[in-house]
Amino acid sequence: MSAITGVGAYAPRFRISSEAFEEAWGQFHAAGVSEKAVPSADEDALTMAYEAATRALEASDTDPAAIDWLGFASSRPPEAEEDLTARLGAMLALSQSATRQTFTGSTRAGTRALWAGQDALEADATTALVVAADAPKGDPDDGIDHAAGAGAAAFVVERDGPAEIVDRAEYAAPYPGTRFRTTGEDETQGLGVTQYDRSAFTETIGGAVSGLEVDPEPEAAAIQAPDGKLPYRAAGAAGVGTDEIQAAATVHELGDLGAASVPVSLARALADGYESVLAVSQGSGAGADAFVVEADGEVPAATALEGDDPLSYAEYLRQRGVVTTGPPSGGGAYVSVPSWRRSIPQRYRLEAGRCSECGALAFPPEGACDDCGALADYEPVELAGEGTIEAVTTISQGGAPPEFAEQQAKSGDYAAAIVAFETDGGDETVSAPAMGTDADPADFAVGDRIETTIRRIYTQEGVTRYGFKIRPADE
Repeated sequence: MSAITGVGAYAPRFRISSEAFEEAWGQFHAAGVSEKAVPSADEDALTMAYEAATRALEASDTDPAAIDWLGFASSRPPEAEEDLTARLGAMLALSQSATRQTFTGSTRAGTRALWAGQDALEADATTALVVAADAPKGDPDDGIDHAAGAGAAAFVVERDGPAEIVDRAEYAAPYPGTRFRTTGEDETQGLGVTQYDRSAFTETIGGAVSGLEVDPEPEAAAIQAPDGKLPYRAAGAAGVGTDEIQAAATVHELGDLGAASVPVSLARALADGYESVLAVSQGSGAGADAFVVEADGEVPAATALEGDDPLSYAEYLRQRGVVTTGPPSGGGAYVSVPSWRRSIPQRYRLEAGRCSECGALAFPPEGACDDCGALADYEPVELAGEGTIEAVTTISQGGAPPEFAEQQAKSGDYAAAIVAFETDGGDETVSAPAMGTDADPADFAVGDRIETTIRRIYTQEGVTRYGFKIRPADE
C-alpha cells in the first residue's frame, strides 16, 4: 500500500460562536457546533491549502522538488474553471513537471485525492502531496451556512513510512438532493428532508466500511461532519463508538469543513499520536470512502488549528463581504496579468537578485543596481521569508489604493511595512515593502520579527492576484 510520512493542518484565526448566531437570528441551526472558523478577507481554499502544505513539507523535512504528484481538493475552489494546482505548485516551489490533479464537486473530494495519490504511488510516482482545503457557504438563514467553517489539511504520502494506509474501500448509492450547488450559484443548499439525508449518510458510510477487508479496531474515527450530530448518528454504521469519533472530531470548534472535514480530523488524530484511525468521508449524491490508517511510531506533524480572534455576527458578515461600504470611485494602478506573472518568483518565493557587477542584493531584481548603478544581470537569490520591520504605518479606510479597497472594506485597516528580509544564511538583508495580515495593525512595530505567508492581494480583470504578506513571527 502506501504511507503518510508528514502531516500539516491549518484553520483561520477568526472564530464566531453559536451564541453570536443566536443573537442575530434567534436560533442556531448547526447542532453540536459551539463555534466555527471563519476565513479572513484575504483567505480562500488556495491560500489555506498553501498553509497546510508548507506545514506538511516542513514537518516531514521533504524537499518540495521531490514531490512528483500533487493533488488539490476543494468543494469550493476560488476559481470555477482554472487549474489551481499550477498556482499552488508555484507557491510551494514544486517541480514544473510534477503531475497535478484537481478534485472538486463534492465534500468527498479530499479523500478522492488521497485515493488517487495512492494509485499514483502504485504506478510510478515516488512522493505525493495531497492537500484538501474548503470553506463551505450556504444561505444565511440555513443550517449549511450556520455550520460552515474553514480549514485545510495536507499529507506527504510515500510507499513506506510511519502511518501506513492498510486498507481502503468505497461505496456509492444515488441520493440526489442531499447537498448540492447548481451551476452559477454561490451558496450550497439541500432539500432538508431529515430522514432522507440521514439515510444517505448512514447507508454510504456503512457501505464503505463494510467493504474493508481489514476489520478496523480504531482508537480514533475521522467521520464526515456536516454538523456536530450526524457523525455520531453514523457510529453504528461505521462500527465505532462515540468516544472514537470524539477523539478525532474537529466540527465542534471548527465547523463543517466540507472536503477538508475528514482530512483535517485525520491530521489531528495522527498529530495527537493515535496509532489506529478509521477515516470515512461522505459526499452528496451519495458516495463514501473509507481508509484504515495504522501508525507505528510518531508521525511528523505541524498543525495550526487554534483560533484566537472572536467575531461578532456583523464582523462575520463583513469578512464574508455581505456588508461592505461598496467600491470607491476612480481607478487603481493597472498591472496586466502578463506583468504580474513575470513577478511571480518575487511574489510567491521572495526571489531577490544579486548584482553581477558589485554583488549587492536587490528586490525586486530589475532595473539599474541601487548600489553601483549598473544595468547588469541579476543572479537569483531566494530570501528566507523572515525578517525585521524597519518602518510601519496603518492604512485606514479611504487611504488604500482603489485596487485594495474591496478587500479593505471586508478586513478593515491593515499594516503596511518596510521589512529587512534575510537571506537563508541570515548574514545579509534586503528591504522590501509588504502588507500585514493575521493581526491587527497595532501588532506590527519597528524592530518586530515577522514571517511571510501567501494570501490574496486583490482582483483585477476578474483575475485574483496572490502574493506574500507578513505576519508576526511565532516565537
